[in-house]
Amino acid sequence: MELRAFAERVLFSDRLDQKLERVREPFTDTHPGESLRVTTPTRPVNLVFGAPRTAPPMPSPSTFEDPQRRGIAHHIMANHELQALEVMAAQLLAYPEAPTDFRLGMARVMEDEQRHTRMHTERGESLGVPFGSRAVNSYIWRKSLEFRNILDYLAGLPLTFEGCNLDHTVELEEHFRRAGDPKSAAVMRQIHHDEIEHVAFGYQWLVRLKPAELSDWDAYVQHLHWPLRPAKSIGDQFQLDARLAAGLSPEFVEQLQTIALADEDA
Repeated sequence: MELRAFAERVLFSDRLDQKLERVREPFTDTHPGESLRVTTPTRPVNLVFGAPRTAPPMPSPSTFEDPQRRGIAHHIMANHELQALEVMAAQLLAYPEAPTDFRLGMARVMEDEQRHTRMHTERGESLGVPFGSRAVNSYIWRKSLEFRNILDYLAGLPLTFEGCNLDHTVELEEHFRRAGDPKSAAVMRQIHHDEIEHVAFGYQWLVRLKPAELSDWDAYVQHLHWPLRPAKSIGDQFQLDARLAAGLSPEFVEQLQTIALADEDA
């Protein structure tokens, strides 16, 4: 399947099943087309981005004994994964001149995002919270509209949003397990393993595409747009081993650890 057709289906379909449909043939990139910037993805009516503060906040883990609260958590994370999928599709359309290896690698990550969305929607529905039964926000999508090049994307989504998920997935796995929900915990464990690969993809391409005179860290920081900043790539439990497994350099990890320790001391 051509990458452009795949990206267009993800962005412009008003059916969730089509957005999440698995591609069972090799991806090709022979006709990337002209650059196209998308300001809003097309979505089913019940998943159109809501007005500010209409989407429910992430429930406190102290309430996870209630299946509905766990279902809402999965609902929120399904929307996060769907937004990530849509942002990646938007990059394929916006930067047809990007290296083919990068674009094909992005498609493989997108397949994971499709699967993650399905995992959260299925688990949420089993807990009594079907996807689309609550309002959804547009935070990740709105931040992506500030990306002006591939390095902005790499700094913003793989290295910040997905970087933070290295910590959040472990934290939520523990919370679900304590609440007696091993199925939800298993979802978070699988996504954690996938996020290591996603962060690795982002870091490898940052190193390949950044100006030679910039360090990896400086390139990362310079391509973040406020309020995104390195501190946003860190959760409550800093997962050192996961970041090393993703191939981040010792110097890069040391910078992140310094920020994490500063937050603990604040």
